[in-house]
Amino acid sequence: MSPTLRVLIGLAAAVIALAGLSFARDLVGPLVLGAVMVIICHPVRHPLERRGWPPWAATTAVIVVAYLILAFLALLLTFAGIQFARLVGDFSDQLQTTAQSIITWLQSFGLDQEGAGAAASVLDPSNILSFAASLGGTVLSVLTAFFFVLAYVIFMAADGARYTHAERAFGAGVKPLVRRFVLFNSGVRRYYVVNASFGAVVAIIDGLALWALGVPAPAVWAILAFVTNFIPNIGFVIGLIPPALLALVVGGWPLMLAVIAVYCVVNVTLQVLVQPKFVSDAVNLSLTLSFFSVIFWTFIIGPLGAILSIPLTLLVRALVLEGDPDKRWLRWLSGDTAAARPGGAVP
Repeated sequence: MSPTLRVLIGLAAAVIALAGLSFARDLVGPLVLGAVMVIICHPVRHPLERRGWPPWAATTAVIVVAYLILAFLALLLTFAGIQFARLVGDFSDQLQTTAQSIITWLQSFGLDQEGAGAAASVLDPSNILSFAASLGGTVLSVLTAFFFVLAYVIFMAADGARYTHAERAFGAGVKPLVRRFVLFNSGVRRYYVVNASFGAVVAIIDGLALWALGVPAPAVWAILAFVTNFIPNIGFVIGLIPPALLALVVGGWPLMLAVIAVYCVVNVTLQVLVQPKFVSDAVNLSLTLSFFSVIFWTFIIGPLGAILSIPLTLLVRALVLEGDPDKRWLRWLSGDTAAARPGGAVP
């Protein structure tokens, strides 16, 4: 086959595979989340086994740690959701007043009634509650799939102990494949450790700054800043909009601009300028590919795709590009600088 025909057939196969993933997103998303949780928690097994723990006990420890992390995240999101709904109820009158003032202000610049109303509708309490309800529906669908995540964690943690003996079972011939997935697992762990570390620092600084400025419920916005830090590149904007709008309602334009200034100084410095360097060193992905991954995987598997975008992209690269010397230039293009060196193929 000609190179052009091979490319076309490869693209057609990719479209079919991605369409299947999108069709089965309700199963694929929890499956990937469960796999990521096991990958993150799997190193807990090794020191326990070295201390003489039986395999079943080490596997149980991995499952318990994964469940604790999931429970902690669920509690954070539940607390934030309840507080957010309470805020909308408490400030409904102020929201309507601010929305009306924005309409008047926009009309003073010549904007018609419909355009001004559409711009100010963002602060309409009914629209905010409608958005919260749709977001709650998304969270509910995620929680519905939570059962599958819990089951996946049990099964994958048990299988993880068996896969560590693959080289012993099949000999040295399987070593390159095992090595590729060891590197993939290590990259996923480093990525989430870096993101969680930066997210915690950003959340603490943002929460304290909002508390000092007098913005209501700073803990809610700190939690939002922590969660959105796991969305590469655009998470900062998502985490800024709600506290900025609330600051506009309770303190007017000066407080809103102060909140934006704080986020620009703290979040842009840490999340946009500093963190990408550490993430790039951890996973060897280009900034362009990281940004595109968020949009692409969100389109394919839904909201979970934004948080799982980097692991999914690393998995595709491990399966398709790594281990093939002819694809070294594609690995380099994706951000893997090691591919440009002699012997850059994954051993």
